[in-house]
Amino acid sequence: MNRRQAIAALAASVSANSAGSRLSFQGYIWYNMASRAKKPLAEMLDEMFATAPFGGYTNIELSTTYFTPQLQDRVLHLVRRHKLNMPSVYVGGGMHTEALAEKSIARALEVGALCKEFGCTAVVHNPDTLPKGAAKSDGELAVQARSINEMGKALAARNLQLRIHHHGVELNDKAREVRHILAHTDPKNVTFCMDVEFVYRSEMNPSAFIDEIGPRVTELHLRNRTNNSPLQSFEPGDIDYAAVAKTVARLKLKPLVVVELAYHDDTVITRPFNENVRRSRVYAEKLFNL
Repeated sequence: MNRRQAIAALAASVSANSAGSRLSFQGYIWYNMASRAKKPLAEMLDEMFATAPFGGYTNIELSTTYFTPQLQDRVLHLVRRHKLNMPSVYVGGGMHTEALAEKSIARALEVGALCKEFGCTAVVHNPDTLPKGAAKSDGELAVQARSINEMGKALAARNLQLRIHHHGVELNDKAREVRHILAHTDPKNVTFCMDVEFVYRSEMNPSAFIDEIGPRVTELHLRNRTNNSPLQSFEPGDIDYAAVAKTVARLKLKPLVVVELAYHDDTVITRPFNENVRRSRVYAEKLFNL
């Protein structure tokens, strides 16, 4: 059996259990791997996309990095070729000024519509931060909240759910920015995508934060770490993901569970990348009973 046949056989073997799966694979790591290899992403697209079905995934989440004029056609071809679903897509853009928000909303609608072919039902949006991680003013936060509400309404009109994502800056000052968004947006149109590692790195308890936000948690981004370095696969580490899974189950939440690997220079790599992708799926499925 050659490599292509092996991938096809593995994909077929998991297809019955993957229909409607709440597990997805984030494409950030592919961009990450290209950077580590010091190659343009375009040169590694075929190789990287093949890792998803090899690892047993039928769902992926891509960012707007993959929808540039240079990459878009090839990316869409590869999604079709590997028969992948895209239940969510990740976008960014400024939301703290009216002019930036107008562009960001238009881009979210454009990319969301493009991914409808692949079963996309949600746009994950991370509002841009200010230079050097500066805190947004009360006025900027007010504009941002209004703009996010508008984005949520516009996406809902197209049967797309808005999920607000964050990194570390938005969790500064007791998660001031995230809590402002949650307090000043409509839960019917604006939900939350929690990046569990960033919550942990901000010295917050991820399980307690999920408890606080409750049913607005509609997506989780997952990776683990030890000694301040991300691990090569989603596996046991410093973050207590068993507690996270128990909290999700106790609250009867059904978030999209997205494996988002991210290698740093000090990440210890001992296994082939394909194997790390596969192991991440197995661990996530077991942990969240998927």
